[in-house]
Amino acid sequence: MIQKAKIFATEAHKGQKRKNSSEDYIVHPVRVADILQESGFNEALICAGYLHDVVEDTNYTLLDIQRTFGRRIKELVAAHTEDKSQSWKKRKQQTIEVVKHGSLEVKALIIADKLDNLRSISKDLQNSGPGIWRHFNAAQDQQKWYYTSIAHVMEHGLSSNLIPSFFDQYRTLVKQTFD
Repeated sequence: MIQKAKIFATEAHKGQKRKNSSEDYIVHPVRVADILQESGFNEALICAGYLHDVVEDTNYTLLDIQRTFGRRIKELVAAHTEDKSQSWKKRKQQTIEVVKHGSLEVKALIIADKLDNLRSISKDLQNSGPGIWRHFNAAQDQQKWYYTSIAHVMEHGLSSNLIPSFFDQYRTLVKQTFD
């Protein structure tokens, strides 16, 4: 099933490039899935890692995900999928609430995604400087608010023995990127 999700995501994102990059978009879902797999998460969550941006950024729907991968993977992808008809601020506020109140799996999927995004931002800042922020839908201060807010709520409701180590990596990278 994991290989099937990787192939599906690769086809769905074919021709897409990462923001500020000539890098094929699929490298991002692959890295997200790798973070989840390295942390010992189950097959469904690893598949959702590959598929997490398919509904937002391609013509595929949640129904397509469900038909191909089943209800559980569709639910994980749905928990991560933003409603692009909403304003940037409203979408991000909803994501913060999903992280705060979500299951460990939902939290892990979103944090793995945001961690990879932050790694890319950090690399871009080192290579190109603060001008990179003009390529985003919100200014640097808004990005800081968003990533910091996620860091504040990501462990809400989790016992300390369940918190994946990459949550600490996320928190550290938020501080390095925005402080």
